[in-house]
Amino acid sequence: MSSHKVTFIGLGVMGYPMAGHLARGGHQICVYNRTAAKAERWVAQHRGKLAASPAEAAKDADFVFACVGNDDDLRSVTTGAGGAFAAMKKDSIFIDHTTASANVARELYAVAQTQGFAFLDAPVSGGQSGAENGSLTVMVGGEPASFARAKPLLECFAQAAMRMGDCGAGQLTKMVNQICVAGVVQGLSEGVAFAVNAGLDARQVFEVISKGAAQSWQMVNRSQSMIDNQFEFGFAVDWMRKDMKLCLEEAARNDSDLPISKIIDGYYGEVQAAAGGRYDTSSLVTRLRRKDLA
Repeated sequence: MSSHKVTFIGLGVMGYPMAGHLARGGHQICVYNRTAAKAERWVAQHRGKLAASPAEAAKDADFVFACVGNDDDLRSVTTGAGGAFAAMKKDSIFIDHTTASANVARELYAVAQTQGFAFLDAPVSGGQSGAENGSLTVMVGGEPASFARAKPLLECFAQAAMRMGDCGAGQLTKMVNQICVAGVVQGLSEGVAFAVNAGLDARQVFEVISKGAAQSWQMVNRSQSMIDNQFEFGFAVDWMRKDMKLCLEEAARNDSDLPISKIIDGYYGEVQAAAGGRYDTSSLVTRLRRKDLA
C-alpha cells in the first residue's frame, strides 16, 4: 500500500489506537486533539507531527480522519473556527468515525461537495479493544469511488469495512448496531441475574451456553466480568445513551417503533443516575442487583 499524508483529529480511547495503526501502516501522520497533552503523548509514542488546530492538521493531507464526541464536536472540528474543512485540498477525503446523526453526515457531505473534496461517514463497532487490536468493523456511507480509495487505510485498523450506501447510510447502520447491542446486553443481564438467583454456578452456566445458540460477542466478552461486578472498561453508559438518543430520534423520523429500545434507554438512565455513567454498558446488570446501586 502506498504511503499517504494522513491527519487524525480526536485521540480518545478509539482515535488514539486507530491513529497508531495508521502510523504502523507506513503513513505520514499529523494529529490534532483538543487536549494537547494527549496529542504530544501520541507523537512521542508513534512519531508523526502535532498540529495546533484541525485546519493546520488537515493542510496538504490526502486523507483526514476524525473521531470526536457528537454532532456539535464534529461541526466544531470541520466547519467551525479553525476547522479542517477550510484547509482541505481538492480531491482529498474526510473520513468521519464519530457516531453521530445521519443528518450531520449529509450536511457535511454537502459542504464537502461544494469545496471539491469527498466526505465519508464511517462509524465503527468493536469498542476500545477492537480499536487497540485493529479488529473494528466500519460501516461507511458515501460515494463508491471515495470508499474504494479509503478502504486500504480503513483496513489498517478494521477487520471489516463495508460501504452501506449513500452518505448517512453508515450512521444509520450504526444505529441498527446499537439497537441490537442494547437488546442483547439487557437479555444477558437478565440471564446473569437469573442464574445467580437460581443458585447456579453462573460461570459454568455461561461457559456452556456460550457454545450454543445463545452465544454472542457480549456473552463471550462480558458475561464473566458482569458476574464479577467489573465494569471499568469498554464502551461507557454515557456514550450508549448518546447513541440511543440518536436511534430514537431517527426512529421518530422514519416511523419505526422501538418499544424495547425505549425501555432499555430508560434502564441505562437509571444506571447513570446511580453514578454509573462511566461504567461499561454491561453495567446494565446492576439494575437487577439493587445492592450494587447503593
